[in-house]
Amino acid sequence: MRFLTLCVLSLLIALQFRLWSGDNGVSELRSLQQDIERQQATNKQLTQRNQLLQADITDLRNAQEAVEERARNELGLVKPNETFFRLVRLQPEAP
Repeated sequence: MRFLTLCVLSLLIALQFRLWSGDNGVSELRSLQQDIERQQATNKQLTQRNQLLQADITDLRNAQEAVEERARNELGLVKPNETFFRLVRLQPEAP
């Protein structure tokens, strides 16, 4: 009987050791949970960015003014018979 108790106790200790420090144990579980939290935060940021980009796409598809604004600002385009003035500030000369 004493031998059986010793065997069961040894087996229990071995299983506990493997649970706490072995492969697929508690330490790996904690590491995976941290990885999941980091990935969820990244996903949230990317979702917000995608929503902003989707709003830009919708504006460009539906609103002619948005297309015109982008053409003017980014490409410097003007309408026919329109005069464009660009004001440039002069840098003071260094002494």
